[in-house]
Amino acid sequence: MATDNGFGDRLAAALVSRAPLCVGVDPSAQLLARWGLPDDAAGLRAFGSAVLDAVEGIVAVVKPQSAFFEAYGSAGIAVLERTIAACRAAGALVVLDVKRGDIGTTMAAYARAYLDPSSPLAVDAVTLSPYLGVGSLQPAFDAIEEHGTGAFVLALTSNPEGPQVQHARLADGRQVAQSVLDDVAKRNAGAAPLGSVGVVVGATIGSADVDLGDLNGPFLVPGIGAQGGTAEDVRRIFGSALAAVVPSVSREVLRHGPDPAALRAAVEQQQETFAFLRR
Repeated sequence: MATDNGFGDRLAAALVSRAPLCVGVDPSAQLLARWGLPDDAAGLRAFGSAVLDAVEGIVAVVKPQSAFFEAYGSAGIAVLERTIAACRAAGALVVLDVKRGDIGTTMAAYARAYLDPSSPLAVDAVTLSPYLGVGSLQPAFDAIEEHGTGAFVLALTSNPEGPQVQHARLADGRQVAQSVLDDVAKRNAGAAPLGSVGVVVGATIGSADVDLGDLNGPFLVPGIGAQGGTAEDVRRIFGSALAAVVPSVSREVLRHGPDPAALRAAVEQQQETFAFLRR
């Protein structure tokens, strides 16, 4: 895996210069209504601007949820493009939560859409689903190598339905999640300070009987707050791998909107909660 100013390098630097935290931009219809915003592209723009104002200069990573923009068609995608550009201009790394997973030329097209700097939807990294086989994601891994971008591959997610697949055992006795972790670790071999391919491991997984210590890449950790995960869960689950952890919070911050001061205070509270992760 290339390391010259790749995503792993940029993320490692951002986790030192800013709070080691990811904040979601999730303009669901429910949140738009709660914030008193219209259920249209104008509402999306106002929502995104408010979140960016709250996180600007504080957090290392911002994570727009693509589906909430896609739901509005071309107008929503246009807002997503502007949101991505504004986040990057403000100095935050952008992880687009798209959870793409496909094969062949289709996967290559997804990689081109999000991981090629010439694309209007280009971001620093995306979330990917490996459950057509990790090898099916090879076009994305090729794009990461070529363009210095990154990805977070789903391994142990925070949703309650995940374990029936992720905890299943392979013929060699490993959990499916462990096989994903092992494959990603191989792709990060030799990278320093961090590989550019990370994994998603939720803060709600309990005891998963997997080895997280050899990834040599970052962990994106959802499930904190509204889904029940805590800072103590993060400490317990990741142990010696804490230096590579990026906690992801969305509802715990966004429920305080639309008041700008309340949103900013919520971000700062999360920053304090995870101060033990400061590099």
